[in-house]
Amino acid sequence: MSNINYQKELDKLIDYISRENITPKLMLHACCAPCSSYCLVYLSEFFDITVLFYNPNINTENEYIKRSKELKRLISEMEFRKKVDYVDLDYDPGEFYSEVKGLEECEEGRERCFKCYCLRLERTAERASAGNYDYFCTTLSISPLKNAAKINEIGNMLSEKYGVKWLPSDFKKKNGFKTSVELSEKYNLYRQNYCGCVFSMS
Repeated sequence: MSNINYQKELDKLIDYISRENITPKLMLHACCAPCSSYCLVYLSEFFDITVLFYNPNINTENEYIKRSKELKRLISEMEFRKKVDYVDLDYDPGEFYSEVKGLEECEEGRERCFKCYCLRLERTAERASAGNYDYFCTTLSISPLKNAAKINEIGNMLSEKYGVKWLPSDFKKKNGFKTSVELSEKYNLYRQNYCGCVFSMS
């Protein structure tokens, strides 16, 4: 994995978008409301966004519904400069367990997590391509526990496969994670203490 500064790459792209006075369409995979908060404030200045809630890794349906409802509430209560829509896909944990089969004992943050990133990003890329979006991305890189280099590597690989541009990002930069915590307090968001899957609970 490279030492690319993905925030600088995003800065350059946003500078171009601003100079050209264009509004690209972005399909943004979202894992939860707290992680989405800063990403939406930041990106909605420049993009028309469709938020895609697709997280079959979440360990129970109740937890899935709780996170989905909280994200929808956040979007309804925040004010955005450009359009923000929301799409919630069906909950099917079997997709996650099939993807990570054989990696149940894998160390947290390693190959099992990379498979999970890929599963969720591939569905995002598929929908972005089918909907003629300009870019796709995920909120996952805002977490200090997530490997931004690996997320961007997977995004670039899927970009080539599906013919839709990957938005380079490392949202924890520029105090992104700190701001997400502050926004979570402002909007009184449910802030879970684990990633979502049964393995991350331990």
